[in-house]
Amino acid sequence: MKTARSTIWCFVLLLAALVLFPVLQSAGADSAVETSARCAAVIESTTGRLLYGKSENARRPMASTTKICTAITVLENCEDIEKCVTVPDKAVGVEGSSIYLQRGEKVKIIDLLYGLMLQSGNDCAEALAITVGGSIEDFATLMNETARKAGAQNSSFVNPHGLHDDAHYTTAYDLAKITAYAYKNETFAKIVATKKHTMPWEGRDYPRVIVNKNKILSTYEGGDGVKTGFTKKAGRCLVSSATRNGMRVIAVVLDCGPMFEECSRLMDKAFDEFEMRDVISGLRIESSAVVSDGKKGSVGLIGKGEFYYPMRKGGSENISCKVLPAEELKAPVTKDADGGKFEIYLENQLLFTGKLYTIDSVAGLDYGDKLKDFIEAW
Repeated sequence: MKTARSTIWCFVLLLAALVLFPVLQSAGADSAVETSARCAAVIESTTGRLLYGKSENARRPMASTTKICTAITVLENCEDIEKCVTVPDKAVGVEGSSIYLQRGEKVKIIDLLYGLMLQSGNDCAEALAITVGGSIEDFATLMNETARKAGAQNSSFVNPHGLHDDAHYTTAYDLAKITAYAYKNETFAKIVATKKHTMPWEGRDYPRVIVNKNKILSTYEGGDGVKTGFTKKAGRCLVSSATRNGMRVIAVVLDCGPMFEECSRLMDKAFDEFEMRDVISGLRIESSAVVSDGKKGSVGLIGKGEFYYPMRKGGSENISCKVLPAEELKAPVTKDADGGKFEIYLENQLLFTGKLYTIDSVAGLDYGDKLKDFIEAW
């Protein structure tokens, strides 16, 4: 009986390990975070560093947060966003949220983008997809290309709006990466930070007024984006962004009831615990390289540049530098010439590779120097 009981306990422990291991492996001890969200990821935007995560690599439906990928795909594949286009028939009366586009209505692409991101218009999503991609299917191909460029590895897009499809999914971490990639586009950043947009309404003597559904813009200090989402299968989803003291934090929660409160709490935690720091300025990056056929046999080297990275406050993280000088430089050598490279590490993770530069110039040997060296050697 004791043997059987021990066997059962071993099985239970093994099963628990198999269930927990992927989460612990993906988040790591330092980044795992408590949250009511089913999945979450918090990153710093410019470097993509994962600050916190919970099941951040688990594939989930993401509802209208899909439109982040839709918007940046349009912006990267449309030459003129001020162009007026005719609303396709297929885009009229799409299920879910809408700005009530009319069949045959003329509207600018930029206005469709505002309708997409502020009021989450599914009709805008389909109109943009058909206009830019030719069809929903071909536009989805472009969306998947965008996701890959952003570094997303566990995402699949089959539509531009996020209405449920089993083949349409992402992860909290992928969605954060796609958002960080989108923020490199100034027009995207401007759109998602806009609280209200007014656009013409063809056939009416008053305009459409589109109001942003994202409460982060008005309730959170530094809030500047990004997108809400909801379907019964996905639950409440939110991608939020805020910038303080030169650091933009992106927080993603999937299937989270109090999504605004949780994103705010996670971003507060990030701003409280991290800061952007130039990790090069505090290091003495110096070396030397052998110089052949020069009036001096060696030259000093120094590492230059700036590299800002989100670091935990209080100096608890270990930054190290590996210096890799050139094996040999041939004279003549000019000042500030390329003399090798250096690598910056956080613990054992490579963060940045920079150049080593020569401190001085070294003239080459002239005929008299070479003759003197020959006589001394003889």
